[in-house]
Amino acid sequence: MDVTAGEIAGLIAAGAFLMLVLVLAVPILKLRHTVDAATQAINDLNDRTGPLLGNVTETVSNVNTALGQVQVSLDGVNVQLAKVDTMTEHAQNVTASVANLATVVAAAAANPLIKVASFGYGLRKAASARRHAEDEREVRASLKQRRKAPRAAR
Repeated sequence: MDVTAGEIAGLIAAGAFLMLVLVLAVPILKLRHTVDAATQAINDLNDRTGPLLGNVTETVSNVNTALGQVQVSLDGVNVQLAKVDTMTEHAQNVTASVANLATVVAAAAANPLIKVASFGYGLRKAASARRHAEDEREVRASLKQRRKAPRAAR
C-alpha cells in the first residue's frame, strides 16, 4: 500500500474540510437558536398587535363621536353668538338714538337758558352803568360846587 502524495493531500484536505465543518457548525447552531427566538418574538408581537389595533380602532371611533358632539356644541354657540350680535347691534342703535335725543334736548334747553343768562347779564351791566353814571354825576356836581365856591367868595 503505497500511499501517494496526492492521496495524502486528499486526506489533509478532507481533514481540513471536516475541521471547517465542525468549526462552522457551532455558530450555525447558535444562529438557529437566535432565529428561533426571533420567530417566537414576531409571533408574540403578532398575537399582541391584533387586540391593540382593535382598541385603537375603538378609541378613534370614540374620538370621532366626541368631535361630532363638539361640532354640535360649537354650532349652538355660534347661533347664540349671532343672537348676541343682534342684541348688541340693537343696543348700539338705542344708544345712538338716546345720544341724539340728549343733544336735541340740551340744545332746546340751552337756547332759552342762554337768552335768560344774556338778559340777566345785560341787566347787571345796565344797573352797574347806571350806578356808575349816578356816582359820576355826583362827583361832577361836587367838583362844580368846589370850583364855584372860591369864585362866589371873591
